[in-house]
Amino acid sequence: MKIRIGQGVDVHAFSVGDHVILGGVRIPHSQALAAHSDGDVALHALCDAMLGAAALGDIGRHFPPSDDRWKGADSRDLLRRVDLLLKGDGWSVTNADITLVCEEPKITPFAGQMKANIAADIGLGVADVSVKATTTEGLGFCGRGEGITALATVLIKGW
Repeated sequence: MKIRIGQGVDVHAFSVGDHVILGGVRIPHSQALAAHSDGDVALHALCDAMLGAAALGDIGRHFPPSDDRWKGADSRDLLRRVDLLLKGDGWSVTNADITLVCEEPKITPFAGQMKANIAADIGLGVADVSVKATTTEGLGFCGRGEGITALATVLIKGW
């Protein structure tokens, strides 16, 4: 058996809207995230971590923003597609750890549903998925409320 670690990062700026989608959960908010797809930074970072661990490129290679097929795409669908790519290459995710960096919205009330969505989409137990948040104490673009950053780490195994 082989094991590999992958890391992913995604950033989206806020734009006009009344909600954000994070970990596949619609969260009421005073702004939306600007993006070609649904802007789910958590799942985009997770996809990049998975693809990187398997040495399969990045999310932009597989779902380029220049391709209108992915305009407004549901990131849970993208995550399931990435999981199939990994499985087709002989890999499976053993655990995932995601950190959201933002002042608002508050993540904790929604973290359980995010974990459940991710676990269901890539065939893990909820205990194998971590979703947490931190702030930057008012520093940088996240601290000024200009956007959200997501960091993801995964461990994959293959034969």
